[in-house]
Amino acid sequence: MADVICIKNYNNRTEAELVKGLLESSGIEAVVSADDCGGMRPHLLLGTNGTRLLVKEEDAQKALEILEI
Repeated sequence: MADVICIKNYNNRTEAELVKGLLESSGIEAVVSADDCGGMRPHLLLGTNGTRLLVKEEDAQKALEILEI
């Protein structure tokens, strides 16, 4: 994906993946980015708000409307 932006941070990968699924079911391509060794070390994210939900810049407004942030 080119020109992606972070629309929200999450405390864990599970929550971010659920929201990603919601966006994708609405036709918006999304990516979860987390520095947790591919989910093998979730404790690395504790208290960091380190899981990011990324979407294409042109889809950001629609994604935010869907999430009602």
